[in-house]
Parts: sequence; C-alpha cells; structure tokens
Amino acid sequence: MQLLKALWALAGAAICCFLIFVIHSQFLKEGQLAAGTCEIVTLDRDSSQPRRTIARQTARCACKKGQIAGTTRARPACVDARIIKTKQWCEMLPCLEGEGCDLLINKSGWTCTQPGGRIKTTTE
Repeated sequence: MQLLKALWALAGAAICCFLIFVIHSQFLKEGQLAAGTCEIVTLDRDSSQPRRTIARQTARCACKKGQIAGTTRARPACVDARIIKTKQWCEMLPCLEGEGCDLLINKSGWTCTQPGGRIKTTTE
C-alpha cells in the first residue's frame, strides 16, 4: 500500500514537471519571429486629403546577419544591408509584380508606377 502511494506521488510529480516544461516552452516561443521573417505591427491610413492616401506601417523583423528590415513586393522583409546603406531602394524589389520602380532624386525613397499610370511614393 505504501509503495502504491509512493508511485502515485511520483507519477503526479512527473506530470506536474512535464506540464510546467510545456507551459514554459510555449511562453518562450510566443512572440518570437523565425530568423529572416517580418510581421506588420501597426498600419495607419490617412485619406483626409483628396486623391491622396498616406499610409504608415511599423514592422518587426528578425533578420539574419548582414540583413536589415526593408520592403520586398510591397511587404516588410529582410533585405541585404548594403541596399539600405547605399540607398539603392529598387534593388530590394519593393514594388508589386508589373510595377516599375524609380528612385526619388534625393534617394530618400522610391516610386512604384502601375501600368495604368498610378504612382505610389514611399519615403524612408
């Protein structure tokens, strides 16, 4: 009888330890991004001006060594840090498929021109 109680106590302790381990590992994983990925944290749009929409977004990235947060195909992405340092924005392919990319004259950003002529301007 004593042996049975001891076995039940050991089994209960083992189950408790296992549950604590599982819960602890979930807390460590939650909120962490995989290396080389990004997520949008906030997105604000201002359409108060006619024919113009100003969008501001904040992204969180976990980039690998030699990479930095940038934009690829109109989404946040990790890109080669050299692109950002040299401000050669179009090298990170920021525009959607079928759009043309052009640097702004002062290299403070880029424009994406759609086939219909609509232009989206992005500044750093």
